[in-house]
Amino acid sequence: MNIVISERESGKAYSKKIEDPMLFLNKKIGDNISLSSIGLNGYEAKITGGSDLQGFPMHPTITGTGRKKIYSFKGVGFRQKTKGERRRKSVRGNTVSKETAQLNLIVTKKGSDSLDKLVGKAEKVEKVSAKEELIKQSMESVGNVDLAMDAKKIKGKVKG
Repeated sequence: MNIVISERESGKAYSKKIEDPMLFLNKKIGDNISLSSIGLNGYEAKITGGSDLQGFPMHPTITGTGRKKIYSFKGVGFRQKTKGERRRKSVRGNTVSKETAQLNLIVTKKGSDSLDKLVGKAEKVEKVSAKEELIKQSMESVGNVDLAMDAKKIKGKVKG
């Protein structure tokens, strides 16, 4: 299960994958939960929503764990394209089950450490295209990397 933890003060959201979702099973939207069992000591959060394995959102007014079709004109899982539009939409109930793939939480009580340290964001690796990688490898084998960088900047054919 993927958990998205949001902080109102900083406006940041952190994603964390957990293997054992037993802490969240049978909890409803609006319940407060202590996050110390997933490694976030001192933090408490409120469940604000989520979605199931097929992508259907949890709706706060539907009780239970099942999926239902509702006739909706606004709210979760529906965006009006024209004024007054109504449509039947499939939504999931407000209770967390084994079918829940993502759970959205908002922090209500902070711990001693920051979420940046506890969850930790992965550093972005600079992407290099396959062509640039091959040019770099061939020029390193020849021994002149600066010449490779200059050759990369040249556009079109060079007559000479």
